[in-house]
Amino acid sequence: MKVKVVTYGCAANKADSELMMGLLKEAGHEIVSDNPDAYLINTCTVKNRTEAKIKYLLKSLEGKKVIVAGCMSNANPELRNEFPEYVFIGINDCNKIVEALEKNKTFITKKPWPKLCMPKIRTDPLIEIIPISQGCLGNCAFCKTKLAKGALYSYPKELIVRHARNALKDGVKEIWITSQDNACYGFDIGTNLVELLKEILSLPYDFRVRLGMMNPDTALKLKGLPEIFKSEKMYKFVHIPVQSGSDKVLKDMGRKYTVNEFKMLVNSFRRIDPYITISTDVICGYPTETEDDWKKTIKLIKWLKPGVLNISRFYARPGTAASKLKQLPFNTVKKRSKEITQLFRKIKSERKVPKSKIWVTGRDIYYRLAYTG
Repeated sequence: MKVKVVTYGCAANKADSELMMGLLKEAGHEIVSDNPDAYLINTCTVKNRTEAKIKYLLKSLEGKKVIVAGCMSNANPELRNEFPEYVFIGINDCNKIVEALEKNKTFITKKPWPKLCMPKIRTDPLIEIIPISQGCLGNCAFCKTKLAKGALYSYPKELIVRHARNALKDGVKEIWITSQDNACYGFDIGTNLVELLKEILSLPYDFRVRLGMMNPDTALKLKGLPEIFKSEKMYKFVHIPVQSGSDKVLKDMGRKYTVNEFKMLVNSFRRIDPYITISTDVICGYPTETEDDWKKTIKLIKWLKPGVLNISRFYARPGTAASKLKQLPFNTVKKRSKEITQLFRKIKSERKVPKSKIWVTGRDIYYRLAYTG
């Protein structure tokens, strides 16, 4: 059967799609971009806008053979009633994709398992996306992903390292470490991210490691994390979402750190390399955010001067604690989003990085240049 795969969301979702494509190919099916017999839609539930796009796509495919995978299958059970003719598989059911396709059978199970060392099709032959865990230790008031992925489940370190070694033997030049919160890896199984990275970096191949998102509170608990970035194999890139510059709003959000602790974390990385790329996220217009709170966020971003800034207007996600709060006026949220966007454009235009510190991604790693994001 010819299957077209459409993937939304994070690197972990992309890894799931690569795994499912590998299993489908192994079973004799063909992955195509045009004229498919069936569609595999791997969904994301982080933002309202993304969900709306996915629902629009699903409606446009009515009458066709469709399998809906990913976070929406777990977090939006009502979707199965809205599209009763479709097959659904949850985030823990990637290994059942062949049976779902061939027998039109829905699978939604809750028990996670290590999605490693299985057949896959890389969307980029030089990049290996390695999920190291599922779920997290947080309970943020605005986050719907927690409803889909649940509590922390770390994959065995030995299996992750074996997966990385096998990918490097295949000629991969870039390893992306991904999960909902990389910094909490191993807290449930007696190990941690630093120990894992040391083992991966010791593998005797020419490659680079790009470390994905880490929540500030769990990253602060990891001794020796900044020193890991001294390795020539580590991309000098750190993604630590702050979300707000106000301690009051952070507390309301259920974030487990203060602004000063976030600054301490940033400074610990910048002491290793002053040109390290800091990527962060900001939510504009959280329901309890006052004008004074917002000014504190602007002040923090002026201090941080991030290399990457992911800006999100607050939208209430059904089923979350924040969805029960009174929302700020649309124009207030829009105004704050515009203000911080303009600030970031100014920061980018003024950012000066020596040529020796300009990094590039992917295929250019063959030229042994550095990468800053």
